[in-house]
Amino acid sequence: MINSLLVFTSLAGITAWVSVPVIILIVLALIYLILINIMSAQVEKRSNRVRQPPPYMVSSEVQALHNRLLVADLHADALLWKRDLLQTGRTGHVDVPRMLEGNIAFQVFGVVTKSPKGQNFESNSSQSFDNITLLSVLSGWPPRTWGSLFQRALYQARKLEQFANRSEGKLMRVLNQKDLQIFLEHRRAGDRITAGFPCLEGTHALEGKLENLDVLYEAGFRMIGLTHFFDNEAGGSAHGREKGGLTAFGKDVVRRTQELHMVVDLAHSSPRIIDDVLAMTTMPVVASHTGVRGTCDNVRNLSDDHIRGIARTGGVMGIAMFEQAVCECSVDATARAMRYTADLVGVDYVALGCDFDGTVEAPIDYRGMALLTEALLKQGFSEAEIQQIMGWNFMRVLMAVLPE
Repeated sequence: MINSLLVFTSLAGITAWVSVPVIILIVLALIYLILINIMSAQVEKRSNRVRQPPPYMVSSEVQALHNRLLVADLHADALLWKRDLLQTGRTGHVDVPRMLEGNIAFQVFGVVTKSPKGQNFESNSSQSFDNITLLSVLSGWPPRTWGSLFQRALYQARKLEQFANRSEGKLMRVLNQKDLQIFLEHRRAGDRITAGFPCLEGTHALEGKLENLDVLYEAGFRMIGLTHFFDNEAGGSAHGREKGGLTAFGKDVVRRTQELHMVVDLAHSSPRIIDDVLAMTTMPVVASHTGVRGTCDNVRNLSDDHIRGIARTGGVMGIAMFEQAVCECSVDATARAMRYTADLVGVDYVALGCDFDGTVEAPIDYRGMALLTEALLKQGFSEAEIQQIMGWNFMRVLMAVLPE
């Protein structure tokens, strides 16, 4: 702000060699830059609240156990916001310093490209006003992203790459088996680093072109969510108008995703899409950020049959950490959903998918993740089982799916 004021006060001194229209344009540009910073910060502050702020307290025994874990979160939308993820933020839930403090070793970064006005769980139209258009303008994204969902996806992937490049080794992109092994070796050696890759949240960002999937692969995407909050060219959303199954295009997307050794994500997919994918998949699939109807019965969450179906593929269910997914804004509710899923199909198929920074109120931010470890102990899970749930089950999926 001080720098901006200095520029304003210097304008009078340059009128002799700069025309008035140019000065007006400069002033308007400065006003725009100031406004987008203020407004984007306010939007995020309202969108991603924390119910229980730090400090977070657990026993020394629980903290020691948590520190021994490899914690993997299957979904957070941190790339959507105008925030430097290499700095500890005052808003939201996710950044690298908070990830390291909370011992978050691996992060799948969700990439949202469109969000319908009045977004709800029951019925959304693909033709409704798009909230991300306004957010992209307020956040100062390049103009090419304002009208293109595909360009929004590429832009967010590039943001992650730039964060990794500037992180001095604290954030690593994992794109193949070799990267995964290098990352795991660093963690075994005690290095305090985190890693991850982007996941597309909805194939509407392909803009109806299968070849765009290959471009996203080259940009670093290693997980593809078929739908988000509305029906698209690939098929029906759990929150769409038609809620249909896979279209011919959708089946092509699933086949090409698996040919590229990318993980198929069933979060937000209609029950008919889940059935169709389970009937054709040749690899483990996931539901990256979900709840289960056994503890929280709504259209967003997985039925027992679908839990069993995903488990049969060798995949995992990432249990979320916000009220609409687990029917309570608490870590205990997430732990209860994990217990239900483990009792139904076994602990091998349970994972964590917080949905932090996804316009949700979360019970904690990442600095408090040891509270979930404590809650899992209260649910009767052993240390070995907690290790599986909190990270190693998802590592198994990546070892089975990622390209060599």
